Amino acid sequence: RPWPWILVGFVGALRYPGLANPEEGYVRVMVDILPSPFKGLLLAAFAAAYMSTISTHLNWGASYLVNDVYLRFVRPEASPRAQVFASRLATAVLMVLSLGVMSFLTSVEQGWTLLLGLGAGTGLVFILRWYWWRVNAWSEISAMAASFVTSIVLQANGRDFGNTGSFDYAYSMLVTVGVTTVVWLAVTLLTGPESDATLDRFYRRVRPGGPGWRRVAERLGYGDDPIPGGALSWVNWVAGLAAVYSAVFAVGAFLTGSPRNGLLYGGVAIGSFLLIQRNLRSDKQLAAYVDTGVRDRLAFPPDTASGPDVSKE
Repeated sequence: RPWPWILVGFVGALRYPGLANPEEGYVRVMVDILPSPFKGLLLAAFAAAYMSTISTHLNWGASYLVNDVYLRFVRPEASPRAQVFASRLATAVLMVLSLGVMSFLTSVEQGWTLLLGLGAGTGLVFILRWYWWRVNAWSEISAMAASFVTSIVLQANGRDFGNTGSFDYAYSMLVTVGVTTVVWLAVTLLTGPESDATLDRFYRRVRPGGPGWRRVAERLGYGDDPIPGGALSWVNWVAGLAAVYSAVFAVGAFLTGSPRNGLLYGGVAIGSFLLIQRNLRSDKQLAAYVDTGVRDRLAFPPDTASGPDVSKE
């Protein structure tokens, strides 16, 4: 998927070296090389992508504010008409805030680095919530808030880490991850866990493995059930990484005129996919686990509650 963009980037770098703003390279390639009909088509595609992205995130953000904040904490019994008004108001507020943030951005790259920085500190809590029963809604909320504040502070102060040069951004990511991790761990330990009913329902649906859920597993009578697949799951994980990256590199090798490398990477990708398929078919323990999980979900259907901690709702 990314290789068409990468190839255009190569063309722009070779055709227009030394641009003061490297982001102009893509536009110049489009203007100088594409025939007129394709220029209009690409411009329409840009407009469609821009508009769909804006509308998606405005609706997405408004739905969070209305369903998870307004209906949950402000007016749980709000009428449909009030909900529609709240949605429109939330959409307008988000649009104004977005325009305010946009006015401070000077390039597309700066926008991407800001987004990556905002999400840098939340990755650990989003992963550990599947492996540790103590992670709750406040863990995730505090992680998102701490990551947001830390990223904004570093961005506003120029992310100056001395003579690190181009590594300033990498150091800012590490600082964001460190600060956010300390904050959400402290909040997790200072706040109460989810209710036993919520934890039990989540465990029956997902059956997470590892020692982090042993307390819940023992209470429900599952004991020390091994993680389905055991070591084979790690093999499948490594094979999956090899398959995906090899497929990407194979496409790039063919497009850049290296068919031998393309065939090599393609062979690794196909072999990795076949290995995963073979392991999944031969893993009787995993098949039995899936059957048990289906029976448990039928016996203990999830409720319709929703909230910020989707992993345990």
